[in-house]
Amino acid sequence: MRGKSFLSFAVAVSIVLVGCAEKSETQRAERTQGVIAGNGMVVSANKYASDVGVEIMKRGGNAFDAAVAVQFALAVVYPRAGNIGGGGFAVYRDATGVKGALDFREKAPSRAEKNMYLDEAGEPVKDLSLKGVLSVGVPGTVNGMVKLHERFGELSWKELVAPSIQLAKEGVVISENQALRFNQAKSDFEAYNRFSIPMVKDTQWKRGDLLILPELAVTLERIAEEGNEGFYEGITAELIVAEMEARKGLISLADLKAYEAVWRNPIIGEYRGYNIISMPPPSSGGVAIVQLFNGLKGYDISLFEPNSVEAIHLFTELERRVYADRAENLGDPDFFPVPLEDLLAEQRMKKRMESFDPAKKTPSDEIKAGNVEIIESVETTHFSIVDKEGNAVSITTTLNGYFGAKVMVKGAGFFLNNEMDDFSKKPGTPNQFGLVGGEANAIAPNKRMLSSMTPTIVEKNGKLWMVLGSPGGSTIITSVFQTMVNAMVYTMNMQEAVNAYRFHHQWMPDVIIYEKGGLDSLTKMQLEAKGQTLQERGLLGKVNAILVTPEGELEGAPDHMRGDEFASGY
Repeated sequence: MRGKSFLSFAVAVSIVLVGCAEKSETQRAERTQGVIAGNGMVVSANKYASDVGVEIMKRGGNAFDAAVAVQFALAVVYPRAGNIGGGGFAVYRDATGVKGALDFREKAPSRAEKNMYLDEAGEPVKDLSLKGVLSVGVPGTVNGMVKLHERFGELSWKELVAPSIQLAKEGVVISENQALRFNQAKSDFEAYNRFSIPMVKDTQWKRGDLLILPELAVTLERIAEEGNEGFYEGITAELIVAEMEARKGLISLADLKAYEAVWRNPIIGEYRGYNIISMPPPSSGGVAIVQLFNGLKGYDISLFEPNSVEAIHLFTELERRVYADRAENLGDPDFFPVPLEDLLAEQRMKKRMESFDPAKKTPSDEIKAGNVEIIESVETTHFSIVDKEGNAVSITTTLNGYFGAKVMVKGAGFFLNNEMDDFSKKPGTPNQFGLVGGEANAIAPNKRMLSSMTPTIVEKNGKLWMVLGSPGGSTIITSVFQTMVNAMVYTMNMQEAVNAYRFHHQWMPDVIIYEKGGLDSLTKMQLEAKGQTLQERGLLGKVNAILVTPEGELEGAPDHMRGDEFASGY
């Protein structure tokens, strides 16, 4: 396999991908059964990317090889969240059952300061942590992929980057959803870039248009040839720093060269015979998921119908307490002593739920004081992969908001993140997702910001059973949790569990957000009678998941009802 040339591999992939930009009619329709395959499965935000991952596995690569190739492909075909200018988290379980986690989260620049986003009165300056180069953290994605490949890769590095180079050069056909996002972001693209970027044109983008990214192709070629140094040193690094210097950003050449992804021990939990493997801090996802399941242990929720008044009320009260814990206790463990043992103890959630009343809500300000605005729309992306040997990888990666800082690196063709907004700009003040943080997540040089990303793997009877995750900012945790409950407790198949309507509560604001059409009038009336405040919203999360069926096959379940998500298997 390693003898195959870089060029022949790229050409082969380009042939496979001809005309694959749009979902099939089966994908468009509301399915109650996922894609079934026996050898390997990739579920991602885009068909191009999912097909690239499957092609890698067909050529002898494992799930880790496929993950690297999918990550780079998403940087081309899904530029609002797929990236090389952002970061993320990976949770894995290899075919022998060994588990681990990789933290390639962005870091604050070495010149970052605790109060850098506050005005003279000590109040946050609007959009300063959201748009423009001052909102950018040191990117971690490329180093994360390098480390993943160094430890687990079977195919050559060049072979894994090759498909994304081909896609960037030849172009990808965009979906209706992608066209909408380009059109919506046009004014920000024009305001925050020093040159005309490929996503801006005189006419409106529409479904079927071709997106070609020649500068990104050149950047990816440097990464293919030079690996880590092709991004964090040399021409690409100089282009990033030039962008900083042009607009008073903080990232330096030294910041880039010093960046290192970190291997961490995953968070492990248990619920009724299922083992839960998820991401540790600086992600809050794993801690929150295990806390939520610990809280469920005191209740027989199988007696409640999915999305019933009783289930929604109980889940809301659990989430209210878990998100309050998040605000107070979680941050970068390299900078803050996160009390993991205490947070994950079953007794903690049992104690927290002593104030639970089935008849009425517990006001959030009685749990911990705070006042925030409603959460805004968000964008991250998640992909799940299982290979024929049983290796499983769950990766959530992001630029933070749509197209991150809205800044594309001139001459390099990729967007930079706006992850600095995930720090607590001022304790008690919400970020763009309405999440409140404290001193644990305060800005400090070289510190990683707290995240809600929740890449997760589940074992059943000690064997691989489920791989899942979601985008969605603060709603990631609840989207993943409810999907897990749907499969684990309500015995839905993977696609049914992903399709089900979702709701969300995050302590502050003290409101249950639910998907349009998800609650009938009687359910809403009964929840309001318990004191709950409700707000309808379009969509919550985009869960991409894989389940090992009782027959030993793989069921890939893309969240096709909420996005362009696609499952490819063989």
